[in-house]
Amino acid sequence: MALNIQTVLISESVDPSCAKILSENGVKVTTKVGLSSEELKNEIQHYDGLVVRSATKVTADILAAGKQLKIVGRAGVGVDNIDCDAATKHGVLVINAPGGNTLSAAELTCAMIVSLSRNIVEASASLKSGKWDRKKFMANELLGKTLAIIGLGRIGREVAHRMQSFGMKTIGFDPLVPAEESIKFGVESMELEKIWPLADYITVHTPLIPQTRNMINAEVFSKCPKGVKIINCARGGIVNEDDLFTALEAGQCGGAGLDVYMEEPPKNTKLIQHPKVICTPHLGASTHEAQSRVADEISLQFVDLISGKPAHGIVNSPAFSLSMADSNKPWVILSKHAGALAGALFPSSDKLSLSIKVNGPELNRKESLFSAAALIGILKQRNQVTANFVNAPTLAKENGYEVSSVELQTPLVESTCPVSLTLTVKSASETHSILVCFKGEQPLLCAIDGSGFNNPPVLSHNLIVCKGAQNAIVALLGKLVESGVSSISLSAVSEGKLWCAIHSSNKCDIFQDNLTKSLDISAQLSL
Repeated sequence: MALNIQTVLISESVDPSCAKILSENGVKVTTKVGLSSEELKNEIQHYDGLVVRSATKVTADILAAGKQLKIVGRAGVGVDNIDCDAATKHGVLVINAPGGNTLSAAELTCAMIVSLSRNIVEASASLKSGKWDRKKFMANELLGKTLAIIGLGRIGREVAHRMQSFGMKTIGFDPLVPAEESIKFGVESMELEKIWPLADYITVHTPLIPQTRNMINAEVFSKCPKGVKIINCARGGIVNEDDLFTALEAGQCGGAGLDVYMEEPPKNTKLIQHPKVICTPHLGASTHEAQSRVADEISLQFVDLISGKPAHGIVNSPAFSLSMADSNKPWVILSKHAGALAGALFPSSDKLSLSIKVNGPELNRKESLFSAAALIGILKQRNQVTANFVNAPTLAKENGYEVSSVELQTPLVESTCPVSLTLTVKSASETHSILVCFKGEQPLLCAIDGSGFNNPPVLSHNLIVCKGAQNAIVALLGKLVESGVSSISLSAVSEGKLWCAIHSSNKCDIFQDNLTKSLDISAQLSL
């Protein structure tokens, strides 16, 4: 599923290579820097895509105004200037350039550590003022000191590699990085409570999210060795600025290197003017090399998405990138069709809970793909909502649908039907299960509620499914023969009842002429 991106607005000073790459790939690019929020709200209506850095605040109002907006690209790592929840609700993809400024941010962090260890900034200012005070700036080596790295992603790892060359011991924490993984790049992973008493230096490399806001606070300082030094080149707000100032004044914190602030430009001037603080104006990505890399990285992801290829920087929809892979397209079709059919079997007012079991090869970490695709099918069938892989989970929740579980299983031996999916849907009063599979290039309906079809019908638009007693189905079929149906498939009989699946070349409507009054269930797909 390629993204149709024909027009892109660049609202900040992004390296010219971004516009060049997009233009060379058929995208009309407009650059308008310095737009106010209201001006951006009016302007965004005309574009399929938006490229920003950190200054543009992409709010819910702006996203709502972008009636044709499909994607917002952040030429950098963090996306806290973008309302990702609102973007998801509106079906707008958010992507970033996670690799472009990694080295620049890591190098600045390391420069902060070295500068703090040797009082370089203070000593330079003293000498420039005409003083020669060598004794005042007696310092410590980094050899043997412990560096605590909070956040072991790309930047945290690069910092670890560089500071290990100084002989520092590196410890760290990241809930997403297993201990057996971090030890491969020389970082001993441990819980935060064990880290604080060991840290001579602490550097943070996490996004600003509720769990990390004010992470470094007065309580943390009290648990650290006296004189601990703090470096924040990640996001303002991770370090509580008031608590940091108090710790600096008390000597509990021996120095801080800050590149980011709660407010930018910072209004907490007492902190940045403190003699033990090294401060820079958000320069983590401010190198020519980094700006060129993030511009290339974000624009090339746009091009990949336009071409129907996956993008590595998707922030708000892991299922979207999975859906772009050719190998996953059969799964997308099966899940959507199964969702549509299952949804058709319930009264329109029912709230539904879904569980999915999948049998096939190479299924690892694809749960979000199946759940989102099934929800897209249900939303289309029951609510006539054209959802996508970005907003399907949000829209489904609003309409009372949820996926309770996704179970992935790879067959131990090759099966005659290696690609199959069972979708079980429950309401407050009833349960139905749908077994679908792929044969060649066709999605087939294998069974409903455990009743298998001897000749599985193709899952396609206007497929009609019915359940009833044998005599009711026979009477129905007698009427349909006169209507010129193209195919009829019957399930096995269970407790005197069976399922019937009907395709009609002339779109006969069995929901008229009282044909279905004697049936238990009758439903028509809108795929």
